[in-house]
Amino acid sequence: MKILLFGKSGQVGWELQRSLAPLGDVVALASSSEEMCGNLRNFEGIAETVRKIAPDVIVNAAAYTAVDKAESEPELAAALNAVAPGVLAEEALRCGALLVHYSTDYVFDGSGELPRAETDPTGPLGVYGRTKLEGETAIRNSGCRHLIFRTSWVHAARGKNFAKTILKLAGEREKISVIADQVGAPTGADLLADATAHAIKQALREPEVSGLYHLVAFGETSWHGYAAFVCELVRRAGVTLKVQTIEAVPSSGFPTAARRPLNSRLDTSKFQAAFDLRLPHWQTGVERLLLEILPEHP
Repeated sequence: MKILLFGKSGQVGWELQRSLAPLGDVVALASSSEEMCGNLRNFEGIAETVRKIAPDVIVNAAAYTAVDKAESEPELAAALNAVAPGVLAEEALRCGALLVHYSTDYVFDGSGELPRAETDPTGPLGVYGRTKLEGETAIRNSGCRHLIFRTSWVHAARGKNFAKTILKLAGEREKISVIADQVGAPTGADLLADATAHAIKQALREPEVSGLYHLVAFGETSWHGYAAFVCELVRRAGVTLKVQTIEAVPSSGFPTAARRPLNSRLDTSKFQAAFDLRLPHWQTGVERLLLEILPEHP
């Protein structure tokens, strides 16, 4: 089996290179790849890449994810998040490939306190969420076989992440302020990658499972709860932190160009039932993350 992966340098893409390898031959591309085009801004180039590889599976882990910057770069965000996925979907239909794509809780308006199901009405608050929703629509309208996974609060040991930021601040300041009115599930890139590989294997055997799914770790917390958990675990591991107070503040305390959804809860019951998987608690993933990054914070 041939698998074509776009976005290999991102958090999820990096983990996918590992999780997809047992399934077949993986051609992994970054936007800077030279031999074949992996740049989603080059629509003709990525179409040509698909035709050249003729993959059985296309996995798109590339996206425009600068939520605030998207407000001032709507055309670029749309090119990467909406138009390019549509191009990949058309090529997937042409060659009979399964297309795997990642979306976001930002397609919702963040109201309420209940986890959102795949069938709930959408209502993005900004350019990022709107363009990601347009990408979903383009894929569904193409008629190609697809798996779209909406996720949220993705973290990985590689690159920047919330836990690293909190540890840095907690080591420098006696008091830090963290948003407490946004609630979601911190989700490891490794979990997404492993669940994706499992789902691909099943979807190739059972085409009827194609469709849209919510995929996040189990449970929920606020950014404030997340920060407190990180500091508690790190202290328990013997690391000295300067912070004494973690202040809970509303989103209004940290104004941003793009509004964030207050409710990022996603209902994963459809995914768990379709693929017979039990999703681990968010705390499990964060503990694993900290084990990987703690050597960087003696």
